[in-house]
Amino acid sequence: MKTLLNVGCGHSNISELIGFSESDWKEIRLDIDEKVKPDIVGTLTDMSLVETSSIDAIYSAYNIDHIYAHEVPIAFKEFYRVLNEDGIVVLRCPDIQTVCEVIAQDKLLEPLYESPIGPIYPIDILFGNRQQIADGNKFMAKKVGFTYSVLEKTFSEAGFEARYGGRMPNSGGELAIVAFKQRKSEEEIKQIGDPLLFG
Repeated sequence: MKTLLNVGCGHSNISELIGFSESDWKEIRLDIDEKVKPDIVGTLTDMSLVETSSIDAIYSAYNIDHIYAHEVPIAFKEFYRVLNEDGIVVLRCPDIQTVCEVIAQDKLLEPLYESPIGPIYPIDILFGNRQQIADGNKFMAKKVGFTYSVLEKTFSEAGFEARYGGRMPNSGGELAIVAFKQRKSEEEIKQIGDPLLFG
């Protein structure tokens, strides 16, 4: 059975993750917040409790923008360290380019899309969900933003040999990428990446 590290897991588990099934993957949940009862308490920049080369895949959804810009390369190096030689990262985060296009139309406080916790506004994507932060969850504050080219370049600089993804259509402003430690053919990249990105 393959091992999936769900970093910044929050309350999510493998049954909610696109492309990963409980019959094929053993999930390890990692989060900074003890309240969500992760298997490992850790951060994106310090996963020292995860053994080097012990993980087949990492899933990171909507958490890379909660660390500072100078910490992002550190996090990606940690991803690289814990993955085995053929490991992959599946990462989703807000598309700051889409958000800025909406803000340029003076729609900072108009709903961008509906989420399970209610409407999400451009201001929430820029700075963090206001209600969650007001309720005391300071971990939800946002500290950096990404365009796809920046995200892809940062993975490349961390040593990931192949990357596949982009701005997701009809998503309300989402970037998604699959980053591979090893070089892959275009056919292999799409065969692995498409189910993980587009389900």
